[in-house]
Amino acid sequence: MKHTVSALVENHPGVLYRVAGLIARRGYNIASLAASATEEEGLTRISIVVDVNDERELEQIQDQLSKLVEVIHVVNMTQIDHVSREMALVKVNAGEEHRADITNLVAIFRAKIIDVHPDSLVLEVTGDVGKVDAFCEMMRKYGIIEIIRTGEIFISRSPKRLIDN
Repeated sequence: MKHTVSALVENHPGVLYRVAGLIARRGYNIASLAASATEEEGLTRISIVVDVNDERELEQIQDQLSKLVEVIHVVNMTQIDHVSREMALVKVNAGEEHRADITNLVAIFRAKIIDVHPDSLVLEVTGDVGKVDAFCEMMRKYGIIEIIRTGEIFISRSPKRLIDN
């Protein structure tokens, strides 16, 4: 079962490696991981989607992450009201015979065409994981040349910062 965890960490070399290594050493798969600067200089927020069997395993991951010196705060986002997004860039075969169909699907999914080549298109889609999955699945019949996804990022809907809760 996939769970989402947010970790606020000090922005130092090697912190991301230690966080990912801690999870991997315990035999859990990281489905996605995204790290970025925050509203506070010197801090990074790491968004992690991890595959675990039950809540006990997730709590163990949270407890172990909290013990790392550079980790300031860890939150199980699965348990709180939040919004999430993922972005994907998808390069598809797009000869003249399929370009109109692809363009129609881009409009339906509120995606964007960000690069045009005579034989291919590069498309950008942003949304929840289900939307990105569905868009990628629809593009498969045209032939995906390359795909890259950011991984899921999330933020609480609360008017307060997570660390203040």
